[in-house]
Amino acid sequence: MCGVVGYYCQQENGDMRSWMPTALDRLLPRGPDDGGSYFDMEGRLGLGHRRLSIIDLSQAGHQPMQSADGDAWIVYNGEIYNFQAIRKQLYKLDYQFNSDSDTEVILAAYRQWGAACLDRFVGMFAFAIWEHSRQRLFLARDRLGIKPLYYFFDGHILIFGSELKALMAFPQFPRVVDPDSFQLYLHYQVYPGPQNCL
Repeated sequence: MCGVVGYYCQQENGDMRSWMPTALDRLLPRGPDDGGSYFDMEGRLGLGHRRLSIIDLSQAGHQPMQSADGDAWIVYNGEIYNFQAIRKQLYKLDYQFNSDSDTEVILAAYRQWGAACLDRFVGMFAFAIWEHSRQRLFLARDRLGIKPLYYFFDGHILIFGSELKALMAFPQFPRVVDPDSFQLYLHYQVYPGPQNCL
């Protein structure tokens, strides 16, 4: 299953980094095999991951995972069913791989094709990629939302994760119920979005 969590602050906010361990603990049932975090921009950006090892059981599949050129990092939850075919395409473009994981293929595909890499993926996924040199955070999830990616953005701070309880580890995440959303949930027994959920 795995779980991701992360944040990005437009301005310095030293408190955010201190809440990452709590957020990761809340995702422990999703990924009991491994976990890790990565911070950049003096703590203004944080990525966290809890891993359930399925495809590549080795430490080479550890996340957050760094790109071969050292500039990008990914946290990912899901499965790309056609990752081996994409891996072959990337290998022909001189990409080298250190693991047998689909995570590394997603990261390399993003480095090669940018956001257009999503057109090549067949599967269920939610991931975040941070590009240090461009100071860009890219979030994506599969078209049907099989793998959830919740987020909160107040204009200054972005918090995202696989489960709301991970977002609630950060005190900046509001704890108020939107009555309109709640009414929609009671009527349809599902929240039809799109607010606060990719």
